Amino acid sequence: MRITSKGQVTIPIDVRQQLGLREGDEVEFIVDGDTARMVRAKSNEPAARRLVARLRGRGSSGMSTDEIMGLLRGED
Repeated sequence: MRITSKGQVTIPIDVRQQLGLREGDEVEFIVDGDTARMVRAKSNEPAARRLVARLRGRGSSGMSTDEIMGLLRGED
């Protein structure tokens, strides 16, 4: 891995998947001597709120609200 002129590196996809990191997640670096560890940042925002914010606007059923409510109520 190389560091760009802006100090950026790409986290390999297998590492991101193993750690459950997604676009927009925040991380922190912990430096101990000549070693650095990257850890998920502790956030004050509840995990559920972050999940909802990440998923907002991504789903589409192709059904109207009335059609969905009818389906949920068991109406034909």
